[in-house]
Amino acid sequence: MKSSIIFIFLLTATMACKKYYEPSTAKNENEALKNVDDVKSATIGTYAVLKNPNYVRSIHFLTEYQGDNIAQGQASSDALSNAYRYTHLVDMSHVNNVWQQSYFVINSANKVISFVPDDASVLLRQLKGENLYLRAMMYFNLVRVFGRPYPQGAGAGPAVPIVKEDTKEEFPARNTVKEVYDLVIADLLKAADLMTEAKNNNFASKEVAWALLSRVYLYKEDHPKAIEYANKLITSPRYGLLTGDAYKNYFRGVPEENKETIFCIRHIKTENRDFSAIGSMYYSEGGQGQTGWGEIYASKQFVDFVDKQPADLRHAFISPYTNAGPVLAWPYTVPAPDVRMNTRLVPNTPMYYINKYNYQEGLTNLSSPVYLRLAEMYLIRAEAHAKSGAAQLALDDVNVLRQRAGLSGAALPTLASIALEGRTALDVVIDERRLELAFEGHRAYDLFRNNRPLERNYPGTHSLNNTPSTNITQTIQPTDNRVIYFIPNRERLVNANLTQNP
Repeated sequence: MKSSIIFIFLLTATMACKKYYEPSTAKNENEALKNVDDVKSATIGTYAVLKNPNYVRSIHFLTEYQGDNIAQGQASSDALSNAYRYTHLVDMSHVNNVWQQSYFVINSANKVISFVPDDASVLLRQLKGENLYLRAMMYFNLVRVFGRPYPQGAGAGPAVPIVKEDTKEEFPARNTVKEVYDLVIADLLKAADLMTEAKNNNFASKEVAWALLSRVYLYKEDHPKAIEYANKLITSPRYGLLTGDAYKNYFRGVPEENKETIFCIRHIKTENRDFSAIGSMYYSEGGQGQTGWGEIYASKQFVDFVDKQPADLRHAFISPYTNAGPVLAWPYTVPAPDVRMNTRLVPNTPMYYINKYNYQEGLTNLSSPVYLRLAEMYLIRAEAHAKSGAAQLALDDVNVLRQRAGLSGAALPTLASIALEGRTALDVVIDERRLELAFEGHRAYDLFRNNRPLERNYPGTHSLNNTPSTNITQTIQPTDNRVIYFIPNRERLVNANLTQNP
């Protein structure tokens, strides 16, 4: 990157969604991009924002910590506790971070999108497509965080301001959920059309755009389109499901060599965040405070669910910390014996470490968070089939994943077996999503967009909301106000057109 121009546009904290911005140098916006090299440098700079802990760490806290797969074992002054306990504030640090960093990416992408015409060279069209993808990714994450699930009112509720390359308003109001979804879909369709280079999974490509389209269509309940785009990935020769030891070590290898990952936020060895990494909250070799904080665990409720099938390879992503000292690595006895307790709460919280964000390339806290992978495409297709009345096709997709997890026989659901259990194909799919995509930021959204409550009944700091605090239950209805977060108050102090979530 040229030293004279830094392409991560430094908006002030209170002006993150304004149309007008300046690069961090004194150059004006018309001087910043002049040629292909400038566009390449600008695009690399935009990808770099995704790795900023104020984005990648904060968006993880806001999306994963609302679920019932994890348990916070002790109180913390960090706002991640507010996300976990649903005690949201109008100025939560992680909410502020996600808003600000998202609009950094959006405004940077807008610059390239505006500069590159649709009939430019193949290379420039590729870069424009990548920026369209990045803008779409940001808006989809924002609409999940700040806008209600699409099925609640068919997207009529308020979401976030849309700021495009041609936006004129200096202080834009919030657009509806539907309008944001429409923009995301339009951006992804155009991105897929423009991109022709099969880049590795650190970068956007046609297939990456298709994968996110499939997810977006599922959330929007456009089931035929969700199936159509999931099929493109499932049948693509570029991707395949990992099996056996490769699957067990899914998150530990070199990301580019993982044929199941469609898109990840790549961190190289020199970008190991140590105690500021996502994985430091989930894991600490040798006890708390040694290699990480080790304060967030797989919930007892989730562990009991996985333990229903002792042979399930997905046990490999949970590392029970035992009183004997070692952190257990799979295979281990199920249920895990003599699990150590975090005693800072009553009842105590069992310390089931999570390792999906640890040990990439041998470094304890290094990880490249996976945003899209092939297993999700099977689950998207399964859910869309289940909701379209094709129950057998839904079960077929679920069983592909259960078989690769080492399960067979009665562990593979059939139409007859689920009927005896009083379950539907959709129940099976949602349960499988819980198992397969655990700790990856999906669980709460899977419940709420399907009009299902989140029900916690296990030790964790959510009990501090109760009187007495020994009551370990918490139920969040899909219509609860706290399903989404407040618009950052500091943004509203500058932009009077931003209404607040109730």
